[in-house]
Amino acid sequence: MTTADLRKFAWLSIGTSLATIVLKFAAFWLSNSISLLSDAIESLVNLAAGLIALWALWLAGQPADEKHAYGHHKAEYFSSGAEGALILVAAVAIIWTAIQRFFHPAALEQLGWGLAVSFVAAGCNLVTARILFAVGRRHDSITLEADAQHLMTDVWTSAAIGAGLLIVLWAPAFAWLDPLLAVGVGINIMATAYKLLRRSADGLMDAALPAAEVVELRALIEGQLRGSGKILELRTRKSGAQRFVEVSVGLPAEMTVGVSHRICDDIEAAIQARFAPPPKVVVHVEPEG
Repeated sequence: MTTADLRKFAWLSIGTSLATIVLKFAAFWLSNSISLLSDAIESLVNLAAGLIALWALWLAGQPADEKHAYGHHKAEYFSSGAEGALILVAAVAIIWTAIQRFFHPAALEQLGWGLAVSFVAAGCNLVTARILFAVGRRHDSITLEADAQHLMTDVWTSAAIGAGLLIVLWAPAFAWLDPLLAVGVGINIMATAYKLLRRSADGLMDAALPAAEVVELRALIEGQLRGSGKILELRTRKSGAQRFVEVSVGLPAEMTVGVSHRICDDIEAAIQARFAPPPKVVVHVEPEG
């Protein structure tokens, strides 16, 4: 699937965000619930995140050029980092608004209708998030995964708020749960923001591939060496969905250039056949001793 195809799913996220914004602000307008308002604010952030994801997928899909010889894949890390920052801002705003409601209580109105509308919005987010998760993981797109994570945070937020407000609906004396739930939502969103920001930082700092993948790479390389040489150095990194592998192998000094070249080709082919999209592989040969 090309980045142009992936952008269609970013449009799906944007469309869902627009729909849930309308529904959640309607739920707040009906109920005057501060926790439902916090849910609506998060949907505004979802819309901004979806637009950023669309831009990142467009930029990441641009071919390599003279100034960007390794391509534009790292644009996806800027996207997920921006989403993390937006989530963090939303969390602070939600907590601040909830604290104000603690000091200035307000009556809840038409809570049943507000909850019904909120649950419809949560259902829209759940369906879209599952689609984005599946596509993002299948095609190793951190942008779509971050967007899906963002939407799932919204779903769990809505579920927690809904459960609490159902208690308030049946027992109005527990109205203090409304701002307390909003604070809980804000704290949960902060945790999600931290995860996204950390993952983005790892990508921008060229962190190595996961340990399990490095172990697998070593096994693939040693399998192609067939005991005729050894791995001297293995370096890996990832840019968006694109993996980069650089390996230095020691081969017998008396081995011909032709045989050495064939072994290098076999190593490259084995690595590229294992991962999708095929990694960019550089194999360097050193004479043993």
